[in-house]
Amino acid sequence: MSTRFEELAWSETPRGTISLRRRLEPTLKVDVYEVKLDEEFLMSSLFTVAEVELARLGLAQTQGTDLDIVVGGLGLGYTARAALEDERIRSMIVVDAMPQVIDWHERQLLPGAAELVQDPRTRLVLDNFFAMAASDAGFDPDAPGRRFDAILLDIDHTPRHVLHPDHAAFYTADGLRQLTQHLKPGGVFALWSDDPPDDDFNALLSEVFESSDAHVVTFANFLTGGESANTVYVAR
Repeated sequence: MSTRFEELAWSETPRGTISLRRRLEPTLKVDVYEVKLDEEFLMSSLFTVAEVELARLGLAQTQGTDLDIVVGGLGLGYTARAALEDERIRSMIVVDAMPQVIDWHERQLLPGAAELVQDPRTRLVLDNFFAMAASDAGFDPDAPGRRFDAILLDIDHTPRHVLHPDHAAFYTADGLRQLTQHLKPGGVFALWSDDPPDDDFNALLSEVFESSDAHVVTFANFLTGGESANTVYVAR
């Protein structure tokens, strides 16, 4: 356990000041790692069940062995680390647009960062996931046009509540169709969302992909004394 509060890193970015901090959660007596962009909380290690389930649910629908996958959004690393627990993973590209986030992991400021960055299957790529998705070159700078078995995405809060207006085009039929060009036949796209299942968005996924399901992931919330929930969409 650490001191009650410690700012581990901060930096000015074109989108505002990004900071990583560690604080002691007195109720649970555990260290909590949080990322803020100005005054907006981007991510927290306090509730990570759905981030882990994004990897597990997405890969559960992914067929085959020697899987090559993409994770959109490095964050605190929970989705990427959960993906590596699947022994079928041959390679994993993790795309993040913020050099600071990649730097935190490479400097091992976060729990589990060492096991992630030192795994030979992992490659961290500094780039804009949404621009890569819309391009013909795709997600591997060393192999333009390369296709993947699964793409797992956790960047925006929801398909309707995006972190930057430029992201909105991705959550349209055209944007999703472009994404399918980077998947192998039968490949899987999985998406984390902070909102309950959105019937309209799930219908949009079903229009572009052969199948789509919205999974509600519940977890205990000590702040409310009850349960909270996120959604994981899985499309093939």
